[in-house]
Amino acid sequence: MVSGTATDLRLGFAGTPDFAARVLDALLAAGHRPVSVYCQPDRPAGRGRRLQPPPVKTLAEDHGLTVRQPASLRQPAEAERLAEDRLDVLVVAAYGQILPESILSVPRYGCINVHASLLPRWRGAAPIERAILAGDRETGVCIMQMERGLDTGPVLRQRRCPIEPGMGAEALEAHLAELGAAALLDCLSQPPPWQATPQAEDGVTYATKLTRADAVVRWGGSADAIARQVSALARRMPPVACSGEVQIRLLAARAEDQPAGDLAPGTIIDAGGDGIRIACGSGVLRVEALQLNVGKGRPLRAADAVNGYAQLFAPGLRLRDGDQAR
Repeated sequence: MVSGTATDLRLGFAGTPDFAARVLDALLAAGHRPVSVYCQPDRPAGRGRRLQPPPVKTLAEDHGLTVRQPASLRQPAEAERLAEDRLDVLVVAAYGQILPESILSVPRYGCINVHASLLPRWRGAAPIERAILAGDRETGVCIMQMERGLDTGPVLRQRRCPIEPGMGAEALEAHLAELGAAALLDCLSQPPPWQATPQAEDGVTYATKLTRADAVVRWGGSADAIARQVSALARRMPPVACSGEVQIRLLAARAEDQPAGDLAPGTIIDAGGDGIRIACGSGVLRVEALQLNVGKGRPLRAADAVNGYAQLFAPGLRLRDGDQAR
């Protein structure tokens, strides 16, 4: 019989990136100590392509927790090893793999997932970025009982929050991780099985995995849409445009609510200390920070880019879409 106090449940944890590490940190601070922690294998990163541990591994090892990094959970041996932990529940947060039924059925009360959206909207891999790209004004986090389908399980807890204008994915992720951790701890404070609400059948959307196609700037679109593209993607795969043969990665930008006149989309209106203003299909985009694939390739304030590469940002010059690189 589970008593429901903060530390009675035998937990496992599965997660990989910063979002998951924030959730794990909150669990540890509340007195939970997972029996085992699963995360994705170390990956090469940086210019040297040296193997780097994921954030969850670093945090778990700092707390002396058992860390496992299987390439796949589909091998029978993984279910057998998990069964040895005698878990009451496995907490999952941005793990990076779909858990097979052989794993979902092992813990006494199954697996519960901290998902960064208001289900059934944005099931899948990239809910935070997709919500920003779509111009959603609200998002949130759900604690969901996991089942075989992709994020289809019933919801145990939910928290909502607005998406403020211009809010980037990094800031939104940090806020949702905080909300998710609070919702998870609220859930775990009650003895299982937990009351579950089936997801609505209407309003289902899928947050498909981000690809390079999502990062192509198309000047014929609206300035609002391109600004959201920058907010959503700048930290992971900055949106790309072109000036001549030079690629421009947009790191910070905002839309201005004013007409671009008769200028063709992509035309530079002016460039100076407060940014580079570019005509779009509707509205004007002000680029405030960027990165070029020339020189040292470092992030630059727009003013520094204009001073160092004036020929790329001359008023009247027309920038090309990101898929038109030569």
